[in-house]
Amino acid sequence: MRVVNRLFMYGVIAMTLLHPNMSSADATDKSAYDFTFETLDGKPLPLSDFKGKVLLIVNTASKCGFTPQFKALQGLYDKYKDKGLVIIGVPSNDFGEQEPGSGEEIKKFCELNYGVTFPMTSKQEVTGDNAHPFYKWAYDVLGFGTGPKWNFHKYVVDGNGHLLDYFNSTTEPDSDKVIRLIEKNLPK
Repeated sequence: MRVVNRLFMYGVIAMTLLHPNMSSADATDKSAYDFTFETLDGKPLPLSDFKGKVLLIVNTASKCGFTPQFKALQGLYDKYKDKGLVIIGVPSNDFGEQEPGSGEEIKKFCELNYGVTFPMTSKQEVTGDNAHPFYKWAYDVLGFGTGPKWNFHKYVVDGNGHLLDYFNSTTEPDSDKVIRLIEKNLPK
């Protein structure tokens, strides 16, 4: 019993140290609409601009084994954007330094190689103390083990700004389970 209590205590301490700026109460009082990114062009990108739409927020990288997922992301966006889906790519250099480029280089790469037309944010940290506040919030809402472990980690947010679920990098954007969750939550 002491071992279990001690492990629990260490887990609580570790979670607090990983995300010291937000308590569980803070997380439940917020929605995705409380967060703003910046576009690759340096303009504000408040998530509140997408009220009523389903958001698929994905941390991306240009030099990753999962980079070909851009093709499926664009296909998903093309298919569902008029039905209420917005995909937001969040370039990050957190994993293996696989997004070393500038905003202009990232934009050019995504457009030329994958025809990306969905919104892309400026490069962000998605893990650790300096993670973008959206990522800290998502971790706090969904719990231990739900944060990005590599590039192309996906979060789904409903039309009310509630975080619904996450999908690891190995889950293709056009997989049945991702599509089912998106379709179930699209505006009627």
